[in-house]
Amino acid sequence: MSRRLPVYLLLDTSGSMAGEPIEQVKNGVQMLVASLRQDPYALETAWLSVITFSSGAKVEVPLTELTAFQPPSITANGSTDLGAALELVANSVKKDLVKTTPTTKGDWRPMVFLMTDGGPTDDWQKGLARFRQEKWGVIVGCCVDNGDEAALKQITESVVRLNTADTASMKAFFKWISASVSQGSKSVEQAGKDVQGLSELPPPPPEIKVVV
Repeated sequence: MSRRLPVYLLLDTSGSMAGEPIEQVKNGVQMLVASLRQDPYALETAWLSVITFSSGAKVEVPLTELTAFQPPSITANGSTDLGAALELVANSVKKDLVKTTPTTKGDWRPMVFLMTDGGPTDDWQKGLARFRQEKWGVIVGCCVDNGDEAALKQITESVVRLNTADTASMKAFFKWISASVSQGSKSVEQAGKDVQGLSELPPPPPEIKVVV
């Protein structure tokens, strides 16, 4: 089996995402998978997991190869337990990843795309402390509308903002994730190295602003 590039989508499904935004997220995930299935590098290397968080956090799709991935049925309600999501993804990575041994190369460092439209409602620093115990490749935090930029900045230096959850912005965001995963897959397959930050990803489209 080739070394996998694990990709984790952490998606805010709190009550404020109800209606149009959550529909756009579902469409975005489907588009992302369809797009990555067209990419020979991604098809070879990328594995995808979806974790949602509202009142608590849940693994909707465990780490799955692209050919077998089924988009989850997600609904929006509840609060924004960001800490629970950070803890869950860290525990998932610990369980999912193949470690490097003297005889085999383990998986590549995971890519994480975290999207939220509000401020954390739980003791999220505890989750952050757990999250920091694992080794990550690139971590991208995306604020939608009133997302908490300051909180995301504590999680990663790579923070972007969507000013609205409308169709065009969401589509652009998921398209950019797809391009980023493709780039990551190509980087590990060709150059044999993990992608570490925004500078190594394709430039975001105009709908997506980089928060500096």
